[in-house]
Amino acid sequence: MRETDSYYVDKTPLIRELIDGGDHYFLSRPRRFGKSLLLNTLRELFVGSEPLFRGLHIHSHWDWTRPHPVVRLSFAGNYDEPGALGQDLLAQLAIIERNAGLSPGPEGLGAPGRLRDLLDRLHRKAGRPAVVLVDEYDKPILDVLGDTDMAKANRDHLRGFYGVIKDSAEHVRFTFVTGISMFSKVSLFSGLNNLRNISLDPCFATICGYTDGDLDDVFAPPSCPASTGTRYATGTTATTGGATRGFTTPLTSCCCSRPGNSAPTGMKPARLLSYTRP
Repeated sequence: MRETDSYYVDKTPLIRELIDGGDHYFLSRPRRFGKSLLLNTLRELFVGSEPLFRGLHIHSHWDWTRPHPVVRLSFAGNYDEPGALGQDLLAQLAIIERNAGLSPGPEGLGAPGRLRDLLDRLHRKAGRPAVVLVDEYDKPILDVLGDTDMAKANRDHLRGFYGVIKDSAEHVRFTFVTGISMFSKVSLFSGLNNLRNISLDPCFATICGYTDGDLDDVFAPPSCPASTGTRYATGTTATTGGATRGFTTPLTSCCCSRPGNSAPTGMKPARLLSYTRP
């Protein structure tokens, strides 16, 4: 986005508040709400990618000399076959080990044991505890809801896997888990019951996606007021005492005409993350 001179909505004030105020969080949002982008931002922040944050709020409020190892997991595969979930988790952990310059974990360990070993080794190598980021934690279950036995098997596997994060508290600095649904803590997250659910917290209502105000304040250059663009406003509200505190609009596009091109190349309303200046 910097290389293409694109606009960017700075969410780092909320990210700073999030990190300063706690250690373990859960956020539920529909698909295409910017959850993955939020996790990518957290990852780059904790690993110390200082150049990416120049000009943003958090740049002067972060200690760039103390990076943390990051374990970022994403459930984007197919988990409708026995053992597929465990194999995918082991493959992701192996990649993280390799990228961190660690030798492969002990053979014979399942995904929970491999994660426990990885968190310990990352902490000892870096001298600082790791950060755990999980994207779409519930996809392995939602994808197989029509197969009760497979859904239960994947749920039980994830329960044991997530439980390791809490058991390894001394090796974990920060945890952030995202998903579409909100399962009960007594089921999937019985082993990770220290997560703070901010899904309906008014303070973080706009941490993902864009607000209507962002269209006017960020995306509309003087020559192209947002009011003349095309808006797709679909979002959620968070209320306190009857007053609306936030309105996120992730499916928002403001397309302005440019010579020879009616809209930024490759950008679609449902996946718009930045808007290139005309």
